[in-house]
Amino acid sequence: MVTTERSLSAAEVLPQPSPARARQIAAAVPDPELPMLTLADLGVLRGVEVDEDGVVTASLTPTYSGCPAMAEMRAEVAARLTRAGFREVRIRTVLDPPWTSDWITPRGRSALAEHGIAPPAAAPAQGPGPSPGPVPVELFPTRRAVRCPRCGSADTEETSRFAATACRALHRCRSCLEPFELFKEI
Repeated sequence: MVTTERSLSAAEVLPQPSPARARQIAAAVPDPELPMLTLADLGVLRGVEVDEDGVVTASLTPTYSGCPAMAEMRAEVAARLTRAGFREVRIRTVLDPPWTSDWITPRGRSALAEHGIAPPAAAPAQGPGPSPGPVPVELFPTRRAVRCPRCGSADTEETSRFAATACRALHRCRSCLEPFELFKEI
């Protein structure tokens, strides 16, 4: 018996890349500084598109200008999409509109609290549509009652405006005496 082998072209082997699959893969990438959160949980994954040529473009927004974790985020998203079989991957940085801590998902807020980091407070409702102008950023210590993620007490104090990253501050619970971090509202 004689068999003939024929090589398949790339178009015959690889199906058209699925935008939903690409989004699922990119969304599952953990944040390098807060590994309990995915990029989707943190709200930095803005979108994933697949064009007619199969090129995947993932859009990321940094939590703040100059965020040192962006290089790692870009590299990891590209690596995971490439390993999943997407042959051409582009990562785009989107700065407008700027990231806000309001983009952290409810699952992300729960994960922060479960890992001993107080999640940021939600911004006050401003009505429908985008803000009519610049939003002031408070650079002073948080004035709201910050609940301890361990015991739930609101009797806490800020001990340092900066923690392991610029996005977090150190607090201490006066009830259970445990230190904890607060993810700052931006």
